[in-house]
Amino acid sequence: RKQPSYSNLEEMLTITAKCYRRSLWLDMGVNVEIWLEKDALSGVLFDVTEEWDVPLMVTRGYPSLTFLYEAGQGLERCGKPAYIYYFGDYDPSGVDIPRVTERELRKFAPNTEINFEILAVTGEEQIKEFNLITRPTKKSDTRSKSFKGESVEVDAIPSKILRTMADQVISNHISDEEIFRIKDIEQLERETLMQLAPYIAGN
Repeated sequence: RKQPSYSNLEEMLTITAKCYRRSLWLDMGVNVEIWLEKDALSGVLFDVTEEWDVPLMVTRGYPSLTFLYEAGQGLERCGKPAYIYYFGDYDPSGVDIPRVTERELRKFAPNTEINFEILAVTGEEQIKEFNLITRPTKKSDTRSKSFKGESVEVDAIPSKILRTMADQVISNHISDEEIFRIKDIEQLERETLMQLAPYIAGN
């Protein structure tokens, strides 16, 4: 791994100007995050979260306490009501993971209002709605005794539908007018950086 380096100050400022993005959520009254059980699907949802400037939190199964602690502290520092939308499998462990995740987040962020919603896979109704492919539930999973029906992996939902789900819940928290306002400011600030680059480098 290597940190970025530049030939001179002007190059650094020019590259920074091209990459510059103003936070969409800085002045918003809420904090929005997308949580995902499987790293293999991160590429599917990152297209959406990156566009909306929203964190994509990948648990890779049961998240570690360190991961949850740091996430909870991040919610506390933000100081806004949090809206967390979760994507995961529908099986004994898949149903338990968001339960544990929500419980521990509330423990590590006691002063934050947390709104936790499972978007997929939610259960039999969603399985029928999207005609999802099921598989026999593993009896080796110690949690299978309290789980009824067959299991479904979140991967069974077409990528386009997963992206649409994420896009819709995020966009509900920000108006088109606010987006246009922030984008206008972002463009002006980017242009300012571009104009300053040769002047600062020359001094």
